[in-house]
Amino acid sequence: MLVRALAATIAAATLAPLANAGENLWVYAKGTDTRPEGSYEFKLSDTIRMDKNAGSYTFHDIRPELEYGITDRLTIAGEALLFKHDYDVGSCDEGAPGPMCEAGEHEDGKFNDFQYAGFEISAKYNVLSPYKDIMGLSFVAGYEKRDKYRLDGGDIDQDSFTFTTLMQKNFMDDTLVTVLNVKTEFERRKGGEVLEEELAFDISAAVSYRIAPKWFAGLEFRHQSDYLSPEENGVEMESELHSSQFDLTDWSKGSKHQYGAYFGPSIHYAEKQWWATAGVLWQVAGGGSKYADVRSGRNWDEHEKMHVGLNFGYEM
Repeated sequence: MLVRALAATIAAATLAPLANAGENLWVYAKGTDTRPEGSYEFKLSDTIRMDKNAGSYTFHDIRPELEYGITDRLTIAGEALLFKHDYDVGSCDEGAPGPMCEAGEHEDGKFNDFQYAGFEISAKYNVLSPYKDIMGLSFVAGYEKRDKYRLDGGDIDQDSFTFTTLMQKNFMDDTLVTVLNVKTEFERRKGGEVLEEELAFDISAAVSYRIAPKWFAGLEFRHQSDYLSPEENGVEMESELHSSQFDLTDWSKGSKHQYGAYFGPSIHYAEKQWWATAGVLWQVAGGGSKYADVRSGRNWDEHEKMHVGLNFGYEM
């Protein structure tokens, strides 16, 4: 009896960090866990996107977030979007990446500012548990409102609706965690006289292994692509791209404008009430249409050379 009790205590202490860290082991990829009913968690993330193919470029995508468990299966969340841009990529005539030099207010390819960029609200529902069922399965629906453009910090009016499927499979007594995320985003964005209806796909796959009590080491892959064709004054701009359409009576996927793929490692540490994750991903491939800035098999207008993620969470 004493031996059994001791073994149970050791097992509980060893596995405890997994319960409060299941969806935060990587930079982008997430697990299927939801919050326990009535519980809160505060999260703070800073995804630092660094370097284009010209000059210098640093963008901090900072997001403080609060999650709440409505039930054991349903979690709601709200987060603020804080952008910090610091770039000098030169002029368009000198081959600078398009979005950073084409916006009317940043024509010289320079910008340095910290901005409130908008907010996002979401709801996550868990269908299957990776600990009790054959695999974990959750669905996330979100709405995002942005006043600033992610790439250059310019003024925009953007509404986005996102739908994400999260899948998770654990092995080796939950010490090896694998996930697959498929996210679809419907964006309607207006900047100046340019209107864009954009359909974006974001696929993340990741694996993480508990290398020691409280420590996980992992690898992550992310592929992001956009389908769009811009409009000016309600008229499609002359190009070979076809527009995405989101109207109920006119729904279509436009031409693929750009894509980028990333790969890199992550490290995660968890205590009883808090956790921290750090990771880095490098762009390993990229491309797009003739209107995208693609050089040497990489995309430079929508994507960067490297993404560094710093995430922190505290349970309340």
